[in-house]
Amino acid sequence: MEESTKLQIIDNTNNNTLQLNQFEDGLKQVLALHSLPTEGIFVDVNQRLNVFKNLESVLVQITEPEKKQSIYLSKFIASVASGLFDASLNYLWDETILQIRKRVSQYDIEFFYDNAVTGDRRKKLKDENDLDKVDDYDLIRGAKEIGLISDLGFKHLEYINYMRNWASAAHPNNSEITGLQLVSWLETCVKEVITLPISNITIRIKQLLQGVKNTAISDNDAQEISVFTTGLTQEQINNLTSGFFGIYLKPDTESQTHQNINKLLPLIWGRVDEDVKLSFGLKYAHFAANNSQDEKKTAREFLQIVNAESYIPDELRAIEIDNSIDNLLSAHRNFNNFYNEPAFARQLQRIIGEPIKLPKSVSKKFIMAIVETFLTNGNGVAVSANEIYTSILSNLDSHQANIAVLSFTDTRISSRLQFSLCQRKFVELINIVKPSITSPPVRDLIKYIKEDYKGKPSQLMNDKIIKTSVENLRTLLK
Repeated sequence: MEESTKLQIIDNTNNNTLQLNQFEDGLKQVLALHSLPTEGIFVDVNQRLNVFKNLESVLVQITEPEKKQSIYLSKFIASVASGLFDASLNYLWDETILQIRKRVSQYDIEFFYDNAVTGDRRKKLKDENDLDKVDDYDLIRGAKEIGLISDLGFKHLEYINYMRNWASAAHPNNSEITGLQLVSWLETCVKEVITLPISNITIRIKQLLQGVKNTAISDNDAQEISVFTTGLTQEQINNLTSGFFGIYLKPDTESQTHQNINKLLPLIWGRVDEDVKLSFGLKYAHFAANNSQDEKKTAREFLQIVNAESYIPDELRAIEIDNSIDNLLSAHRNFNNFYNEPAFARQLQRIIGEPIKLPKSVSKKFIMAIVETFLTNGNGVAVSANEIYTSILSNLDSHQANIAVLSFTDTRISSRLQFSLCQRKFVELINIVKPSITSPPVRDLIKYIKEDYKGKPSQLMNDKIIKTSVENLRTLLK
């Protein structure tokens, strides 16, 4: 470094020190004039100089048009000069929050709200005028969720937010902030918020959301979009799906938008976290508990797109499964069962999900109903419904398969076994569920029924060996 440059830096530092000392002396005189405290109010001048020495290298990163609108940065610098670092931190945070709100308002505001705010608070937020109702923490977390700030930036901002809450002028405190800390936080806010470019992925997600709401998406478009989503992180997939849910439930969402989501959701559902899927079921439960019929209906339709009604909480599902079983059995036992039965079978299959999720209170009733309908009424097979029953039986767990095999102990099932068609179907049932059975005694019983039993199928329980075996297996039926 040339000698003249060194001397210039020294002169500038000396001038700044002199000016800051004079400024502080003037402030102290005003305070003393009004008999107010003058000690412990201002940060040491050397700490202020540490900020000003590094200020240019940070602010040069901000564009001129952006600088002209950054009123809180001006207040930040003014409070630094005054030696009021706690106020400086407050103004720095105000500028950061203002910049994040600008970013959010230029993105998709509803998508942001869906990912940043939960519960009843979400209902109160509609457009950018409501952004000031979002807590600072939820604001930075929501911005991170939709990709407007980075994960690392979020961690830094979370720390600055903590310091702002406990070390700034926002609350009375005795904390001390150094000049280097303050300028470091300024640089973080500039790099991670004010000047951070929005990623291409985030822009594509914004465009996708706009397309879902404003244009018709063809099957080919949906496939191309699904290819794009393979490049999304797990968090982005979860957030995008939550965004779809929010769009789907809006009262003013058009039919075309619903159709777009109907095409897209099945293509990404397999990658969505279980916790997120469960949250949709919980939201449905809240709508049901609050008697919000329109939202309940639409949330149910959203789950039906991907056969995900099994994510509805067990307390509600038990009632719905019970009603669906009754409806299915009523259709099955009716004269027109071949026509009516498949629709009720599909409805029940949607509710139980895949893999099968059954509340304990209706588990046995469900298995017995599937056995009864699979065996037919003895007159013929409802082909469309039979495919559903076969699929369900193939996916039973060991306990459920035990109940299915031992169903002949129920008088309604044993009565069906007097018909030749039902007898053939019972043998078919055993073959379907046998791979799921792990209990040696049950497997031995199956072998005996298929190879050694010589009586009528409807009289199985009259056989002494079978009767004894069943008595020993009663615990498996519970």
